[in-house]
Amino acid sequence: MKLIDFERLKPGDKIATVSLSAGTAGELPWRYQTGKEYIESHFSLKVVEMDHTLMSANFIADNPQCRAKDLMDAFIDPSIKGIFSNIGGYDAIQLLPYIDFNIMKNNPKVFLGYSDSSIIHMMCLKAGIASVYGPSVLAEFAENNGMFEYSENSLKKALFESEMGIIEPSPIWTAQRIEWDESFKKINKKMLLNSGPVILSGSGITSGHLIGGCLESLYSCLNTEIFPDKSMFKNSILFLETSQVQSKPCLLESFLMELGVRGVLNHLNGILFAKPSNDKFQEEYHQVILKVLTYFSCSDLMVMANLNFGHNEPMFSIPYGRIAEINSNALTLKIA
Repeated sequence: MKLIDFERLKPGDKIATVSLSAGTAGELPWRYQTGKEYIESHFSLKVVEMDHTLMSANFIADNPQCRAKDLMDAFIDPSIKGIFSNIGGYDAIQLLPYIDFNIMKNNPKVFLGYSDSSIIHMMCLKAGIASVYGPSVLAEFAENNGMFEYSENSLKKALFESEMGIIEPSPIWTAQRIEWDESFKKINKKMLLNSGPVILSGSGITSGHLIGGCLESLYSCLNTEIFPDKSMFKNSILFLETSQVQSKPCLLESFLMELGVRGVLNHLNGILFAKPSNDKFQEEYHQVILKVLTYFSCSDLMVMANLNFGHNEPMFSIPYGRIAEINSNALTLKIA
């Protein structure tokens, strides 16, 4: 898979914030402002809003064409060097009829987000451009008392540097959800000790380009034009995480079975599986992965799990299309 890479950001660059799924930013202006100020002060970027970024949640929900227009306008504007998602949700797929993939292809720049933003990442892949699976404005940049250092350092490498290097596991993690009420904004989350990555199957060293996203969102677009053809998975490392809805293991099994039937699993060089939200169904998910791989005669595929990306915090960022290396002997993950 060969993608048009985005130009690395530089201090002083202008980035646009967009509301492509939920309209939470317009409902919680204090939370949005916290995230905006953090981006400007800690990443030295100039933040601007698109026309509908801060519209009400009802407006955002009822007007997917306006959400799509914001995305297209952000790509077209040469002064905007990056596009950051405010938050996930569940209906970014509604933008599909209004997307011009040629606009995206001819104006490559970094798109950042996770969760339901997986849909937008799939659009980027269809357009042939690279993007970054990582923090959102409201959830991570606006974190109580500042973004986790682990998340911040990883994202800076993804956005500003040419190589990320070894991805060290975070020593701590949390899935605690503190209500987004301004009176609670100084409360710190309770942190737990992290046990680090594990190898579920495979041995030795494997590498491949990165492709993946959030299970629930990827499942929702399986039968649309934006889900990648199996050729894009050739010699790839699939990264996969589950959202805060904590889907039952049967959804993961259905998704992986579909990939197997399409011939995708036999094209992979490896799988990266995130620590599930709040560790819910962790062992069950792992068993599902091994079961499906065995069913499709690829039980020796390298699978590294319990990784710090997605719907637990802190998180490392994942650039689509970059080469990742999994070393089962050293228990390390490296991203070029």
